[in-house]
Amino acid sequence: MDLCADVDVEVQLLPGEIKLVSSGIYLSIPHGYEAEIRPRSGLALKHGISLVNTPGTIDSDYRGLLSLIMINHGKDPFKIKRGERIAQMVIKEVIRADIEVKDSLDDTVRSTGGFGHTGR
Repeated sequence: MDLCADVDVEVQLLPGEIKLVSSGIYLSIPHGYEAEIRPRSGLALKHGISLVNTPGTIDSDYRGLLSLIMINHGKDPFKIKRGERIAQMVIKEVIRADIEVKDSLDDTVRSTGGFGHTGR
């Protein structure tokens, strides 16, 4: 779903600036799920607007106001108006991993090859 700005007055986001912007909503997410907050691709492409921590995670036990940490990567100031769609939210199931500590790992063709080592 789209998340909209819940601001009383227009907020100006200058190039390189980071601001916390309210979405005006509170969530009650069931245990075993999370909300992922993502930037809107149109704002990113046209204005360089994104979220600092993307995707942002809202845990199921959080009950506070949902606010977005926005950043302007663009060259021009960006005005955020009340009701403007500024991010997207997806509800996803959380799968808990069983972690096992080992002294060594099984080997693969890639092994410890880092960035750029997948052969592409």
